[in-house]
Amino acid sequence: MKIWLDGALRDSESARVSVFDHGLTVGDGIFETVKAVGGRPFALTRHLGRLTHSARGLGLPDPDLDEVRRACAAVLEANPVPLGRLRLTYTGGHGPLGSDRGDKGPTLVVALGETTRRPDTTAVVTVPWTRNERGALTGLKTTSYAENVVALARAHEHGATEALFGNTVGQLCEGTGSNVFVVLDGEIHTPPLHSGCLAGITRQLVAEWTGAKETDLPLDVLREADEIFLTSTLRDVQAVHRVDDRELSGAPGPVTAKAMRIFDERSAADIDP
Repeated sequence: MKIWLDGALRDSESARVSVFDHGLTVGDGIFETVKAVGGRPFALTRHLGRLTHSARGLGLPDPDLDEVRRACAAVLEANPVPLGRLRLTYTGGHGPLGSDRGDKGPTLVVALGETTRRPDTTAVVTVPWTRNERGALTGLKTTSYAENVVALARAHEHGATEALFGNTVGQLCEGTGSNVFVVLDGEIHTPPLHSGCLAGITRQLVAEWTGAKETDLPLDVLREADEIFLTSTLRDVQAVHRVDDRELSGAPGPVTAKAMRIFDERSAADIDP
């Protein structure tokens, strides 16, 4: 496996980040996960736009997007896989053992892992913890991901693949690594960005391609929705057949199935929409 680290391809055995890297010591970093199909990154321009947005929100220097594109191309060429998870990580770099940043510049890592297409349906659980829609990191895709690790472990304990959060005012927000959509009376709704959710790339595309509406939704809408589906880079559009103890028989329902079909067709027609 070849990995891009700070300007060059390296073997996985020799690719080493300093133990003083701020991304390791305090979670001072951002990342993107990009789907790679047949060696080509999907929606890379949108992902790089969000990477820059996250860097600015965290106060990091803008990433050199030309270098990031070169790194992605080099890693994909060196590691051919039919379907891959391309991970871009950008941290505050070498720093002191505290919250203050160092002055040696950021660290860039690009790595690739092989993956497989997800099942058409999945189970999810709600968790008792909340997303803070007013937090300093709201809307940023940062490496400070520990609460997602805890919530996802809870989901796995209950036979599910995703955990869904409400926010501090009891509204539906998002999953640990996905956005959530509900179907009410034939219309598709998803929480707005001010709910605290991440501006998912797949979420954005699905909203554009299906006409889904951004709507403030109570968390208990999950007990009433006709259909529920998740979106993410590697899930694409994935129907939900169980939420906690509620079964949604016949998933994917007709609206979700249409959204899945539209996404598959549109994404196949344009690798960088």
